[in-house]
Amino acid sequence: MGQPIRYKFARRIRELRKRKGLTQQQLAELADLDYKHVQRLESKNPTDVKLETLEKLAKAFKISPKKLLDF
Repeated sequence: MGQPIRYKFARRIRELRKRKGLTQQQLAELADLDYKHVQRLESKNPTDVKLETLEKLAKAFKISPKKLLDF
C-alpha cells in the first residue's frame, strides 16, 4: 500500500519550505505555528496533522490546501 500519508506530507512540507528558501523558524512564524511543531511535522517520525494546521501551512505557502497535499 505504500508509505503512510504522514511521511509523504513530511517530505512535501520540507520540499515546499526549501523551495521557498525558508527556515523551519520562518515557516513557523508565517503559519502562526510553534517552531517545535514544524520540526515534528518534518521529522522522520512526523506527528498527525490537524485540518487547522493544513490551512495555516497552505496560507503560509500561498497555495491551496489541495496543492499542499499534492504528492
